[in-house]
Amino acid sequence: MNKVILMGRLTRDPELRQTQSGVPVCSFTLAVDRRFKNQQGEYPTDFIPIVAWRQQAEFAGRWFQQGMRVAVVGSMQVRTWDDSDGNRRYVTEVIADELHFADGKRDGGGGGAYAQQGGYQQGGGYGQQSGGYQQGGGYGQQSGGYTQRSGGGYDAPEPATAASTPNKTDEQEPGREYSYFEAPDDDTSLPFDI
Repeated sequence: MNKVILMGRLTRDPELRQTQSGVPVCSFTLAVDRRFKNQQGEYPTDFIPIVAWRQQAEFAGRWFQQGMRVAVVGSMQVRTWDDSDGNRRYVTEVIADELHFADGKRDGGGGGAYAQQGGYQQGGGYGQQSGGYQQGGGYGQQSGGYTQRSGGGYDAPEPATAASTPNKTDEQEPGREYSYFEAPDDDTSLPFDI
């Protein structure tokens, strides 16, 4: 299995270009904070190269910008090539299958970035922060997730208990940003047509 789920901020505006055969490709770097502090009391940051193709590339090139917080679901790939001096080079990058806005409106999401979990997925559906991602583009089934009924549809989530909640929400770091789902006010604030 090769599945990567990341949330971070763009270090620069995405670079949208086309291959020689006209296929859109977009690349950007995502700054992702680690979950735990280092010995200096800081959250170390990893800078991860992201590559999106076709509709995902066009979406990122049009809507994403430097500083914006986004979520990426994809797979890791190691690419090799020989540079002009004949040296073998390697780069590990994430190939984006899904791109999501992760800033709420009040977080300075920039022009209609509308939700912590919302965004564009080629397969449809919306992610859920504590629920995790399911392959079918639906809702997760971990703590706080929705459970699928046998006749179709979803039941309301059961209340989380201390035993079923792995995240320590009552121990949030002061001064650290936390953002929660905020639905759009109307259809005009969505970055795509309905």
